[in-house]
Amino acid sequence: MTATLTAPLPVPPLNTQGPSLDVQIVRSPGGIEAWLVEEHSLPLIAMDFAFDGGASRDPADAAGSAYLVSGLLDEGAGELDAEAFQGRMADHAIHIGFDARRDDFHGHLQALSTHRDTAFELLALALNKPRFDADAVQRVKAQIIAGLQRQAKNPETMCRNALYAAAFPGHAYGRPEKGDIDSVSRLDTAALRAVVPSLLDRAGLKIVVVGDIGAAELGDRLDALFGGLPKGEARPRPSQPFPLQGLGQTHVIDLDVPQTVLRFVGPGVMWDDPDYIPASVLNHILGGSAFTSRLFMEVREKRGLAYGVSSSLLPLREAAMLVGGTATRNDRAAESMAVIREEMMKLASEGPSEHEVEEAKRYIIGSYPLRFDTSPKIAGELLNLAMRGDTPAFLAERNKRFAAVTLADVKRVAARLFGHPDLLVQAVGKPVGLV
Repeated sequence: MTATLTAPLPVPPLNTQGPSLDVQIVRSPGGIEAWLVEEHSLPLIAMDFAFDGGASRDPADAAGSAYLVSGLLDEGAGELDAEAFQGRMADHAIHIGFDARRDDFHGHLQALSTHRDTAFELLALALNKPRFDADAVQRVKAQIIAGLQRQAKNPETMCRNALYAAAFPGHAYGRPEKGDIDSVSRLDTAALRAVVPSLLDRAGLKIVVVGDIGAAELGDRLDALFGGLPKGEARPRPSQPFPLQGLGQTHVIDLDVPQTVLRFVGPGVMWDDPDYIPASVLNHILGGSAFTSRLFMEVREKRGLAYGVSSSLLPLREAAMLVGGTATRNDRAAESMAVIREEMMKLASEGPSEHEVEEAKRYIIGSYPLRFDTSPKIAGELLNLAMRGDTPAFLAERNKRFAAVTLADVKRVAARLFGHPDLLVQAVGKPVGLV
């Protein structure tokens, strides 16, 4: 039998078209700005917003304040106690929630547009007239403390907290976002009321709304929601990122478990760094892809060292990191870290292949539309852009910027980030030969 040779199927060109969204910049009569995507085909409204600061604004002696506030804003406001407030949300299928993250205090609202009056009324009360009733404070505190007690024995949480403490000594990033058992136990209503004015101020506030609402109506709603909050003082971004501490060190928390949890951190790039786009391609090749990355292939597929391994870029407001990790048998922890370091050094010295770069770009560009398939996801993605300092124009530019990344770009960034293989490594377990 004679084999028949056929030409390979042509690879379709990359579709670099960004999502087609009409993003309006709405400014309220009181000067509050929001991004709006009108969508009247469904009777839904999604709002995402973020105040600048988050858990990083916690007083040094009151870690966990912002997180506790985030759990209490919908536990009674104005004349409504917790039961009445939650009951009105449930009766109208309204979802209002808050979360304190490292760099921002985030809130969101989702409601049917037919219930918009009730939804916006409840959100305005939560933001402007939180009650902090003693019983609600004690109940939410008890829930948080119970969670912290569980996490205190969780190797993953122990490892992450220790890693941040070693990387950011003396900085707010070195403290757990939720605080610790001692700090949360000391918080009371007076402490929470004291932190709210600086936590929920309009300096740096970003707002995105998607759904069945027009620009004129939204402008009036913005003043009712946010106009009564303190103006606040803008927090200038640092001229240089906070330098990571402890690079080249390995720390171990001894815990009698069969697996060692490993987490590592190395230098990264900030959002506005010209190398951020090629660095994202590089990270996808190293450990950002769930099934095709170098770390996945070398650590799991070839050696069976772990079930999963990953890396990611993490640019914060005041620092930039590449973080990653895995979990493996105690007797193979040292080998796992050696493989991870080896792959980083290979990328630094040899760079990836042209094929790896093109496949990474194809995935990053091709998967982008999946971030915009629901109103809440659109609102969340746009809010991320706003918080980074981007404009809606980035939506049209983003895929083109990734498509323009060359092999030389990725090699240059690999040499920059991985050329000095010093990592801060944190382990929890009983690793053999790691230190």
